[in-house]
Amino acid sequence: MLKLKMHTLKGVGAQILSVIWLLIAFACATPSHAVEPIPVPLDIEALDLTNAIDLYTDAGSRLQVSTAPGPDGIVRRIEVPARDEENTDWAVFALANTSDEQIDRLLVAPFFQLVGSQLFWPDLGASRIEAITPSQGIAPQRQKSLEADVFLITLDPGAVVTFVVELNTSELPQLRLWEPDTYKETVNAYTLYRGIILGISGLLALFLTILFVVKGTVMFPATAALAWAVLAYLCIDFGFWSLVLNVGQGEDQLYRACAEVMLAASLIIFLYAYLNLNRWNIHYSHLALTTLILLLGLLGVAVWDPSVAAGIARLSLGLITVLGLITILILAVQGYDRAIMLIPTWFLLIAWVIGAAMTVTGSLSNDIVQPALGGGLVLIVLLIGFTVMQHAFAGGAIAQGLISDVERRALALTGAGDIIWDWDVDRDRIYTGHEVEDLLNLKHGSLDGPARDWLDILHPQDRDRFRATLDAVIDQRRGKISQTFRLRSEDGHFRWFLLRARPIIGSDAEVIRCVGTLLDVTEERTAEERLLHDAVHDNLTGLPNRELFMDRLRSALAQAKADGSTKPTVLVINLDRFKQVNDSIGLSAGDSILLTVARRLSRLIGVQDALSRVNGDQYGLVLLSEQEPDKIVSLADSLRKAVRAPITFGDREIFLTCSVGIALYEGEKQTGEDLLANSEIALNHAKRLGGDRQEVFRPILRPLGKNIVDLESDLRDAIRKETLGVVFQPIVRLEDQSIAGFEVLARWTHPKRGKITPTEFIPIAEQSGLINELGMYMLDKGAGQLAFWQKELPSEQPLFASVNLSSRQLLKHDLINDVKAILSRTSLAPGTLKLELTESLIMSNPEYSAKVLERLRNLGAGLSLDDFGTGHSSLSYLQRFPFDTIKIDQSFVKSSGSSSRPVLLRTIVAMGRDLGMSVVAEGAENEADALELYQLGCEYAQGFFFGEPTSADDASKLLRKMASERETAA
Repeated sequence: MLKLKMHTLKGVGAQILSVIWLLIAFACATPSHAVEPIPVPLDIEALDLTNAIDLYTDAGSRLQVSTAPGPDGIVRRIEVPARDEENTDWAVFALANTSDEQIDRLLVAPFFQLVGSQLFWPDLGASRIEAITPSQGIAPQRQKSLEADVFLITLDPGAVVTFVVELNTSELPQLRLWEPDTYKETVNAYTLYRGIILGISGLLALFLTILFVVKGTVMFPATAALAWAVLAYLCIDFGFWSLVLNVGQGEDQLYRACAEVMLAASLIIFLYAYLNLNRWNIHYSHLALTTLILLLGLLGVAVWDPSVAAGIARLSLGLITVLGLITILILAVQGYDRAIMLIPTWFLLIAWVIGAAMTVTGSLSNDIVQPALGGGLVLIVLLIGFTVMQHAFAGGAIAQGLISDVERRALALTGAGDIIWDWDVDRDRIYTGHEVEDLLNLKHGSLDGPARDWLDILHPQDRDRFRATLDAVIDQRRGKISQTFRLRSEDGHFRWFLLRARPIIGSDAEVIRCVGTLLDVTEERTAEERLLHDAVHDNLTGLPNRELFMDRLRSALAQAKADGSTKPTVLVINLDRFKQVNDSIGLSAGDSILLTVARRLSRLIGVQDALSRVNGDQYGLVLLSEQEPDKIVSLADSLRKAVRAPITFGDREIFLTCSVGIALYEGEKQTGEDLLANSEIALNHAKRLGGDRQEVFRPILRPLGKNIVDLESDLRDAIRKETLGVVFQPIVRLEDQSIAGFEVLARWTHPKRGKITPTEFIPIAEQSGLINELGMYMLDKGAGQLAFWQKELPSEQPLFASVNLSSRQLLKHDLINDVKAILSRTSLAPGTLKLELTESLIMSNPEYSAKVLERLRNLGAGLSLDDFGTGHSSLSYLQRFPFDTIKIDQSFVKSSGSSSRPVLLRTIVAMGRDLGMSVVAEGAENEADALELYQLGCEYAQGFFFGEPTSADDASKLLRKMASERETAA
């Protein structure tokens, strides 16, 4: 019996021990503590459960928990499986109804909370709760809502219920228990507020858009873009966008991120457009464009990860606001009125950004902060709109065209800054206002009086011309006045004025008034004189350049031939090893050395001597003050010693030497080019001997440079004796392939060396200065032959001839007179003698070239832009210079296999025709080139397909043959 009892006790103990081990294992595997129940009072409208719940993250798809102790004190364990197996996050809380009434409450978990959403990788909202399982009673029912997960919970009297919440996200920003009626009233109140805010924002965006249509100022679309971006953001934040786009509950993260990106981007656009930052510095434009591109690139990032894009957009918004404030303050200090007007609104924006930063980081966490930020954003845009409208309409009404034509002319005259000049002929009284008198420091009313009173203050050289112009207008009773003259100011200085006026004819056909404008052009005339000075002077040293040097040398030779007492000597001074010194110490130091050397040399020469900078580190001197060879050599030695003295630059001393070549005057047969060439030969000899010495030219030195010198001499003889060949290459009219003109070319057959190509003798002519004689020779021959053809072979469209000009010819002061003499001598049809110039030649001195070309055009010469497309080709240059023909370079005509060649050709041809210019294409080698050029609309062409350069006789035969064929066809 005892054994049986012991056996029974052992079995019961084993079972108890097994149960204990199972309980211990179960307790270790799952949470064992029971949750504390939260009492739900009847008199509290909302109960915050956010910090009273237990969160279990990554707890698996099933959760076992201990319930809160019931009224009987018993703790039970429940196990809840997840509806969605991918959900592993849970929340547990318990509610206790301590009253004797049934309680109905709404459990609310908002999808999105700006409070605490964080700056980096923000929480953009989502559906928080998948399902709620109670430990007893009826399962909570989900209520319809676009903004939150809402469940209706019913608690029986005295019940304690534990709720296991299956979460869709690992975070639960807010969980509240609301009294149903209170929650509905709160939602309705916020809905009304949001509706008002959305209505104001929508009307503001629409109004700014309409203003952009009415007044097309760039700041209006920028402001409207900001307003639309704010409206889009508020629609998403208030849940309105979810209804429009039919977005699922809590699934608007992409749209919310895009809205925040567009908010930052539109703020950049507004700041750039309103402050007109491209007017201040190009770096502002680069910075704004780069930032805008990066922000818009976030839209692509938002598709991949909306949280990353929203975080960068929030950070960018803060940076843009701060940088915008700095920019506004900088521009405001500079007196920019737009920046000053924007300061109050921008400080409000700074306050809004600070509040938003405190909200997303959790420093501000009340219920009204998120709606308040939305309203504040609308207020900021409203103030910005008022600022923009105040600035845009400060100058007048919105409507255009409210001023009369007379008022418009008066405003235009005021804006131009011209001074009214009115001469009442009958009363002989001139009125100019007080502007001219203020410029001349004269008493008011000094210039109001008879025209003869103006003669007292006019420059003596301008008085007769002024009087004759007024008399001519009265006598002829037509025409217009366009005259410049000088008026003397109170201190004795003269100012230049431009008078432009027209006569007014009365009923008796006599001039009763002469009305126009007077413009102060002193600065323009001063600039023009400076340009003319710079054309013949070195910009660095102020010394005459090579052109003026040669002109003064020729004048000295002419004087020597006239009186025989003056013997000019040419010295060429070149710095030794200047290139090495320049490379070692820099270009600025090199320029300083050249200027110092020029001043030292100038102090050693006489008043009648002419020192010039002829090339780089080479100076030329026309010596007239010394005639004896010994004194000339002594002066050259003094010049070398002056250069040898140390030159201080910064904290270092630089020592230089120079070599001097001397050419003495030997007789009347010598030209300026001969003297300069002899001195350069002597200089080269001094360089070969080691430098730092002077050498006098001797005939024995000539063989060292005999080839070039002899070739130059032969070329000069060929021009003087008119044995230099002139050929004519046909320029064909593509429409009927008839000869429209010729290009005049030089060909040289040397009596000993045979044919010498232009590429050989043209550079020699340029270096020696013989290019001027060569150019005039070609102009004279070409014009003479063209005059013969126009007289002997007349046609409906006169033939033309094109002659090339060099840079030296263009800068030569006698060019205009030479061309005028040729045109008057040959009586050519206007515009048929075309002067061809390259783009690089013109752009070497554009201001001077423009004046010379305009005068040549007025003389009746045609102007052709040669090798178009290979230099500085630009519409501005074509409009700036008075060309009537452009020649397309042959590199564009020859087939290169490039698909863009026809497009370029068509563009150039169309551009030339639109500008009213004739277009000539060079390099037409075959019939296919000619056909293509004709189809592209090109008017003229030249090339070997239409004929090689030929003599004048052969060209005449071609013209006669063409005339005969034309008569036969007729």
